[in-house]
Amino acid sequence: MVAALAAMSPAAPAAGGDRGLTWRACEGAGTPAGLQCAAIEVPVDWAQPGGRKITLDLARLPATEPAGRLCSVLGISGGYGIEDLSRGAANLTELRRRFDLVGFNTRTTVWITQMPEACKQPGAILRDPRSEKQYTAQAAAMAKALTTCQRADATGLFAHLDALSIARDVEAIRQALGEERLSFTAHSLGGVTAAAYARLFPQRIRAMYVDSVGNQTKGWPAHHLRLLPVSQRMITRFAEWCAGTPACALHGQDAEAVWRRLLRPADRHPIPVTSPRYGAGKLTGWLLGALVPRDPGPQNADWSAFATSVDKARRGDGSGFADAALFTARYSATPGALAMSCGDERGYTSYAQLEDFRQKARKIAPEYAGAEISLLGCTGWPLPVANPARPLPTRDLPSLLGVGATWGGHPLTESFTSMIPGSVTVAYDGPGHVTYLSGKKCPIRHATAYLTDLTLPEPGTTCPTEEPPSGVSTDKRDEAITPAW
Repeated sequence: MVAALAAMSPAAPAAGGDRGLTWRACEGAGTPAGLQCAAIEVPVDWAQPGGRKITLDLARLPATEPAGRLCSVLGISGGYGIEDLSRGAANLTELRRRFDLVGFNTRTTVWITQMPEACKQPGAILRDPRSEKQYTAQAAAMAKALTTCQRADATGLFAHLDALSIARDVEAIRQALGEERLSFTAHSLGGVTAAAYARLFPQRIRAMYVDSVGNQTKGWPAHHLRLLPVSQRMITRFAEWCAGTPACALHGQDAEAVWRRLLRPADRHPIPVTSPRYGAGKLTGWLLGALVPRDPGPQNADWSAFATSVDKARRGDGSGFADAALFTARYSATPGALAMSCGDERGYTSYAQLEDFRQKARKIAPEYAGAEISLLGCTGWPLPVANPARPLPTRDLPSLLGVGATWGGHPLTESFTSMIPGSVTVAYDGPGHVTYLSGKKCPIRHATAYLTDLTLPEPGTTCPTEEPPSGVSTDKRDEAITPAW
């Protein structure tokens, strides 16, 4: 789908046009009827608006009842917003009655297509550092790799992929749309950009709906501490499912205990593995701890695969985890991937901060108290942090609506909305990520009412679990282009 949408080409011009935007009918496999495409040029470095430029792709679904049109709703994603708009179109027909729905591919998608080869190789084999000396040596190796990537970058984007730069792109899109204020939806790591936009342009926000977002404003270590209880509860749910499922590879055993017993020995004696895609490596308990399934999957397929992989790994065969583990290890140390979030202070600022994280993590989930792997690569970031973690000023911001799955990102979404007085977070009581794009009717209903009438549900509102519509699975695409939560 990404490839198909990226290959869209303009066709016949559509009627009308906004300030500087020329909308044309989109072409491409899977394109929803009525989808229009455009492009906007923005500076690589917003501090030098007359300097080098890049082109961002946009798409929109015009309001189906233009006489009652209110404004545009702009979606903020972790990357491929046009695909989000296309995939979610069938579920957003009610919202579309009164709004133009607009999506855009962020500057990270430009970087992905243009980053040099020097940015695609891991800078180190990341390990959980157990001393300041190990931490400093690993950070130095990453700094060398990141600097090499920066020097090879001919686009200038390496230094300007932070959320503040993307937020300024969003403001340029607002101006090009000719809207005094916009309504927004934001999901996953798009929440970092949403917070940056709220920091810079609060008066331009009519309403903002956030779904399964992270909260960078309080720091990434705090972000991950909030997820530790979720990981613990997910393993407990998995074990309960396994106990009641004869087909589970660990049925008849304490599956949670089997998993825990696998972790510590694997730290002492790593399990050698080979992946056809990522080569040879070793599975440590620390690395395995990053692979707890976030979702049971369709018909519990992910839980079933996880059980089989655990059963094989305790017998010395780590093949079931090889691809996921080695991808995680490589991706978390790859300069080109890290450049997309290090500017948002996605890393430990010191070994002392890492030790503080460990101490707090031990009190929550001792088995997952190692360093968060997605934060280790950015310890070598060679540039000043453009968007450091800091409190979000809330003056002039409207009340927000958030939705998060209780089996996943609800604690993160709630920490985001709780910053803004009067905001409400709806708990979706089940698994999932980005509920409105996944076709969940209850979250869509609340989002539509809020964005249309600025009506918030009562605090404490809960949405019951819904079976996914046919052909719709949990949204995992952001993980392919940005570091996972």
